[in-house]
Amino acid sequence: MTSISGKIDPVVRRVSVADIAESLGQGLRDFQAAPLFGLAFAGLYVAGGILILLSLTAFGMVYLAYPLAAGFALLGPFVAVGLYEVSRQREAGEAPSMRGIWATIRARREIGWMAFVTLFVFLVWMYQVRLLIAVLLGLHASFSSLPEFITVVLTTNEGLVFLALGNLIGAALSLVLFSLTVVSFPLLLDRDVDAVTAMITSVRAVVMSPLPMIGWAAVIVVLLAVSSLPYFLGLLVTLPVLGHATWHLFRRIVVPLGPGEDAAPLPTLRSPAPG
Repeated sequence: MTSISGKIDPVVRRVSVADIAESLGQGLRDFQAAPLFGLAFAGLYVAGGILILLSLTAFGMVYLAYPLAAGFALLGPFVAVGLYEVSRQREAGEAPSMRGIWATIRARREIGWMAFVTLFVFLVWMYQVRLLIAVLLGLHASFSSLPEFITVVLTTNEGLVFLALGNLIGAALSLVLFSLTVVSFPLLLDRDVDAVTAMITSVRAVVMSPLPMIGWAAVIVVLLAVSSLPYFLGLLVTLPVLGHATWHLFRRIVVPLGPGEDAAPLPTLRSPAPG
């Protein structure tokens, strides 16, 4: 089969729970070998989350903190692109560098389209939360504090319906985005394919190994949710490990290129001219 760009489609293999466990171990080793890169990328993610929370507080919308924390995890695959590149560089025997990471990501223009898909799903999540609040809790519902919002949600019929529907919709959106991105971002770093082919390959990977891959999605959700509780600070460790592990799982899912097949061209980093 060929992709819409005329190239041969990536070949997908089945994976097992053992593959996921081994990928997690490899992800932890990558983080231990290059912790500064993991802390830097996770730090940007954490800082963004804290900034948004402070903004919600300033605008009197602190009640959106819980759905924001739940939806913020949807942006994880895009934020982890730099971590995938660190693992790719280490795998190739190269010394990871921020300059090399940035140059590679800039050269992969299709990653921009995947970033758009990720951001679009996140915006859909936040808009549906606000819609559910308006429909179920009142068109002009406003809460002065997070505890007040939680009390209404947990002690009223409308609040319980909001909680159930919100979690169901959130789970569906998370599964859709996971299926579209779990392989696509690493694939776009690894070789010259278009974003549509990358997303199709990612969905094929989930369909081919549904139980292990859904299990992997559940592990990601639980770890990110728990790590987000103390002002996102737990993500400083969790996000790098999961990001590196996703790269190694990708390597187990997508068959490597054979002899004579071309990977995506990498940018050449030139040393500055003397003098």
